[in-house]
Amino acid sequence: EASAMLADPLMILVNHTNQMPENYTFETAECGSKTAVNKTLQTVACNAFLELQKAAAAENVTVWMQSGYRSVSYQTNLYEKKTNYYKQQGYDDAKAKEMAAAIVNPPGCSEHNCGLAADLNSPEHTDLTEDFENTEAFRWLSAHAVEYGFILRYPKGKEKVTGYDYESWHFRYVGKEAAKEIWQEGCCLEEYVTQN
Repeated sequence: EASAMLADPLMILVNHTNQMPENYTFETAECGSKTAVNKTLQTVACNAFLELQKAAAAENVTVWMQSGYRSVSYQTNLYEKKTNYYKQQGYDDAKAKEMAAAIVNPPGCSEHNCGLAADLNSPEHTDLTEDFENTEAFRWLSAHAVEYGFILRYPKGKEKVTGYDYESWHFRYVGKEAAKEIWQEGCCLEEYVTQN
């Protein structure tokens, strides 16, 4: 039952096979400048991110949020644009959708839809690419994100379990206790949710 699964709303699992339940609602707060688009997270995650950002800054490390919460309608728009792009390339509807889904998650299947996921970057590396792992920001996050309740969501070596390629920039708020356990066990969210 979906409601039982959400005993802890922070433990929501959203991926290719787990769509976000329609009754999953939350408040969001701004994680930065008011003009920025997609720079909000669930309030609890936002507060934790701002704390994390401040702690990093105290050590002369700049961590920026490139993308946070995305509404399901925004996700739908991204997905449809990508699907149409492939249709214009001559692919049929089913193939275009499949190819689009490899790049953009179908609506309700993106962790960004639940307001707990953040794509992070820094002045050293503003692209969302694997090279982010070579930055001071990533080194700092690897050592300290867990203290603020964030985990690296798609770690190396867990691709078969998460269904996603390694993403050095994608962090997920799960709360301090769960983050610490996931970090200590070296597991990913899928494994953690199954065990607990």
